[in-house]
Amino acid sequence: ADGVASRPTSRLPREERRAQVLAAAREVFVAQGYHTAGMDDIAVRAGVSKPVLYQHFPGKLDLYVALLDDGIASLLDSLRNALESTTDNKQRVRGAISAYFDFIDDPDGAYRLVFESDLPNEPAVRDRLEAADASCAHLMADVIAEDTGLSDTQAELLAAGLLGVGTDSAAWGTIGALLGGSLAATSHFTKAGARAALNTS
Repeated sequence: ADGVASRPTSRLPREERRAQVLAAAREVFVAQGYHTAGMDDIAVRAGVSKPVLYQHFPGKLDLYVALLDDGIASLLDSLRNALESTTDNKQRVRGAISAYFDFIDDPDGAYRLVFESDLPNEPAVRDRLEAADASCAHLMADVIAEDTGLSDTQAELLAAGLLGVGTDSAAWGTIGALLGGSLAATSHFTKAGARAALNTS
């Protein structure tokens, strides 16, 4: 027992340790939700002591918000890449919707924090989610306005509608998985339906 207690802890560079803590926290938050998850659970999952955990994040909300920021940044990057990958408008729309599905298909479950947060009324969370919606809409609207000549207001309305298709379709993919299908299979089916709708529009 003394040998175990005195065993030195491997020291990782600060950024690597932070990434390790974030990965562990994501697993705990996704599995348990914010309110049930505890810092003890996260420290155990990360393989660090609580003092080390608090060196990186002063509290549970700080940790949750950091994960939310990471998830939103990942989604925005995917959406931006989809819109910049082609000059064909239909392909851009397909790519934008696919970005949502790819985000949900990611096995790390980051989408649960962005699309299914159990802290929607927490100001720090609500502000970030609202800003994310606005950023996604602006990305789409800029492309729409440039390629169609629509006014900024018209482009933003159209962008909001297209993003709604992506978000709602992705949500149906998640619901289908919860009702018994695998997430990958249900997401593929729902994505195919969304693409079929676009092809007939």
